[in-house]
Amino acid sequence: MSAPGTRSFPELPELPRVRLLDGPTPLQPLLRLSAALGGRAELWMKREDLGPLAFSGNKLRNLEFLLGAAVDAGADTVVTSGRRWSNHCRLTASAGARLGLEVHVVVNGPPTPDSANVRLMRDLGATVHETSSEGRDERQILVEQVAREADARGRRARVLPVGGSDATGAWGQVLAAIEAIDQAAAAGFAPDAIVVPTATGGTQAGLAVGVATASRTGAAGKATRGFPPVTGIAVHPDPQLRTKVERLASELASMARIDAATIPIDLRETHIGRAYGVPTDESEAAAGLIATTEGIVVDPVYTAKGLAGLLELVRSGGFDGRRVIFWNGGGLPAVFESSLG
Repeated sequence: MSAPGTRSFPELPELPRVRLLDGPTPLQPLLRLSAALGGRAELWMKREDLGPLAFSGNKLRNLEFLLGAAVDAGADTVVTSGRRWSNHCRLTASAGARLGLEVHVVVNGPPTPDSANVRLMRDLGATVHETSSEGRDERQILVEQVAREADARGRRARVLPVGGSDATGAWGQVLAAIEAIDQAAAAGFAPDAIVVPTATGGTQAGLAVGVATASRTGAAGKATRGFPPVTGIAVHPDPQLRTKVERLASELASMARIDAATIPIDLRETHIGRAYGVPTDESEAAAGLIATTEGIVVDPVYTAKGLAGLLELVRSGGFDGRRVIFWNGGGLPAVFESSLG
């Protein structure tokens, strides 16, 4: 199965799927940003923020398969969870509205009366449940309670993972990588690297397996060692993040029939800052630079920190003379949150 406009790989699994994207998202050159950095690298951006639903974002990729599996299993209700600025939660509400599903979103508290993202979820028809604290345990208990209550009302509830980041959801990112490699080829180049913000690990794992799949040669289906590395810029202080990325990449590689040992995991943890959702001086400067050179506004939680990591790598000479794709996963409503962290 392949995303619209990409090559077909008949040996890949055919997973249940609903279509939420109208076609490939743009792959855009960042000419003025590259020039502002001294022309040391040729930068491109994969515009996952320009999809068709509710400010969009890369989690639509995951939801095509997560909701495909839910609908295939007969579910009419989905329950998911995350922080109040969660791209995944907002897009679950939006996709649920398109598909006619009842959506419940559980977000970490304490409740915030002026959260832009929470308001959007409610405007999209989702029921939002806020915990009393930031604790993940309390959030998970409430998720289970909401799902039980839905079942007791005669609904058929399906719980989606935080960030949509299990192997089923991350399969959408495998196809996104194939899409981007094909777009680059159509533009006349092969990327030397991909840089992506990493929070729950699903996008990085999927992209790493996807570029290996796109570079597959021969009937034996073996991955070459020439595919571009995927560098993750961690934005979440999760001590298990590397393990999560590696585990997901292994599962996805098995699905794609690729040797997981050939897929390197490059995770940089130098731009997390004080906490998840708290901007840093570097991320604010990076957001300002791309706004004033390219007219692109990026979210402060994920994309700005990932962009700060990219700029550091370029300025340090790590990408001299190379073509690099930066993965803009979306999350723009976080710009309008009155407070973060």
